[in-house]
Amino acid sequence: MASEVIETYKSPVGLAHPFTEVTLVPGSGGVFDVSLDGVLVFSKKAMGRHAEPGEILRLIQERTR
Repeated sequence: MASEVIETYKSPVGLAHPFTEVTLVPGSGGVFDVSLDGVLVFSKKAMGRHAEPGEILRLIQERTR
């Protein structure tokens, strides 16, 4: 999942994305949270499940339109 986000949103120097920051931070104890500009986009703990393939990327794209 992380590689999908990184590959989609990497950009040449000087090109900006419509958001300030996407942060992928390793967690422990089964925590997997994804935040976009400080807003929680997905939480494995809150949802009680792993993200489906493509789900994280879709959630980010929905919030950047």
